[in-house]
Amino acid sequence: MRLRTIALICSLALGLLAGPLPVEAQEAGEVPLIGFLHLGSGRRVSFLREGLRELGYVDGQNIVIETRAAHGKRERLPALADELVRLKPNVIVIHGSIAIRVVQRIDKTIPIVFPVHADPVGSGDVASLARPGGNVTGLSDYHTDLVQKRLELLKEVVPTASSVAVLWDPAIDVLQNQWKLIQTVAPRFGVTLLSLGVSSPDEFDRALATMRKARPGGLVVFGYPTISRYRSKTIEFALKNRLPTIFTTDRNVAAGGLMSYGADFLDLYRRAAVFVDKILKGAMPADLPIEQPRKFVLTINLKTAKQIGLTIPSSILYRADKVIK
Repeated sequence: MRLRTIALICSLALGLLAGPLPVEAQEAGEVPLIGFLHLGSGRRVSFLREGLRELGYVDGQNIVIETRAAHGKRERLPALADELVRLKPNVIVIHGSIAIRVVQRIDKTIPIVFPVHADPVGSGDVASLARPGGNVTGLSDYHTDLVQKRLELLKEVVPTASSVAVLWDPAIDVLQNQWKLIQTVAPRFGVTLLSLGVSSPDEFDRALATMRKARPGGLVVFGYPTISRYRSKTIEFALKNRLPTIFTTDRNVAAGGLMSYGADFLDLYRRAAVFVDKILKGAMPADLPIEQPRKFVLTINLKTAKQIGLTIPSSILYRADKVIK
């Protein structure tokens, strides 16, 4: 509460420079507190700030954002969630389905908005897309449904690949759903799958050893913070072993991965800010329908393709939204 009071004083003092506060914040008499909990690095809080700024909210002036990040370590989530809940935020923005359940075990009344979620209904986090129910709402990133498309793209780039490795975390239920789906579509593309389940650093090292021995024709990396913590080592291994890769986000491609295909996270976070705004103005999460992605991004790293001795078909390059040269 003290932090909110200080922020309110600052916002009033800077009022002439910063412009008027939202009417709701002025009437409430205190600065809204927004919690941000991320199973990964938490860097995407900048996306949220950008979206909120477009709606007239400035962190440290007419809102306060408290960020907690687990950096891919699930065991840290309960303590971080407890810290946020004790602050009594008006709403918590959560990246990661596991983090949603951790918060709900502590408090089931604080409104929760998720900017990305692979399968909100299938995971049981919401009752339906039209009427989420409970205290949770947000946006789906469609990761589960895009598993087939990523395998298809990889096969187009490496048509001779008969074996494809899949790096994923079996402890994550939304990834379990993705693994089941990719198994059903693999025969359609004439590939056998090599499951590389990784839930700990030791298992990751064993996964690399397995790939060295099996020499698959490609690697599909499921997107989740517990897997993203191994990004650098995964890309380093792929480059050294000339292994074509496909990820979920372009951040991985900028770091040296070959391809990525997925929803535009910046756009999803900007739209999540609209959910936060509606909740601050009195809307209930149960009444805010889950929204779907509007933008999907195909990114290709030509420098990586050259490094691993691969030529990207012109048909793929033509469809690419971003090309790194």
